[in-house]
Amino acid sequence: MTPLDGALWLVRHGFAVFPTDHPGLERCAGVGRGHDPATCTDRGKHPCVPFTRAHTLDEDQARRSFDGKLRNIGVAIGGCAAGPDDSRLLVVDSDRPDAIEDTAAALGYRHTSTMRVTTAKGYHDYYWAPASLQLGNGLGQLRGKFDGDVRGGRGYVIGPGSVHATGVLYELADPDHPPVAAPAWLLTALQAAPERRAEVPAQASRPASGRLGPLLRFVLESQSGERNTRLFWASCRAFEQDRAEHTSVAAALLDAATHIGLSEGEARHTITSAYRSRATR
Repeated sequence: MTPLDGALWLVRHGFAVFPTDHPGLERCAGVGRGHDPATCTDRGKHPCVPFTRAHTLDEDQARRSFDGKLRNIGVAIGGCAAGPDDSRLLVVDSDRPDAIEDTAAALGYRHTSTMRVTTAKGYHDYYWAPASLQLGNGLGQLRGKFDGDVRGGRGYVIGPGSVHATGVLYELADPDHPPVAAPAWLLTALQAAPERRAEVPAQASRPASGRLGPLLRFVLESQSGERNTRLFWASCRAFEQDRAEHTSVAAALLDAATHIGLSEGEARHTITSAYRSRATR
């Protein structure tokens, strides 16, 4: 399945798509505030358009966006695609195989099989959730219990037919298995407040230079779809200012990143990439 094949399959099945960067391009094609294509290290994932308003459910538009162009596919989440009874799309992003299965079992439930797309690290499980719940991208009480993320608001995931930066293809596990209704236990957990909120430590906002506060606010104000980009940019600026305080700077950035819904592993990877990029200059 090529990106064009994937985009057309998704549109024909009622999913809204838009083009994103492709790791095969020499330079990142992503756009967005705070994103620097020249230094981007998170290739293949950044939207090439303002996806919250430039996604499409139209097959002809999908052809124009992907035919003859090296692009990955973004799938818009939330109310961009309507399911049964006007339900909204919810995607569970497992960072390792069996992550959501293990979480369900630990809570005393069985994982509900649904449309699944395999990724470089795990998979994306597509569900329908009631629109009345207005789910965001937070993990709720799953935080610390699930190795991954959830996309339920104004976010997106990379769709089948795309290529990960490692060369791994995003593939449908079973093209004939549509999304099913999200199980009640999952919806309940996502709506509940996390047992322990990660707050940015007061002392971390005042490192030696006294200039980290605005950068932390920049991260905390991130919208879904730009969190990694803004975290990378803020981390680069922070390490430029406070190389000697890199441990406390990294800790404060990590707390801010997990506070807005990034998984700890994903946030650590981005912060480490920023630190290394500054170290080589």
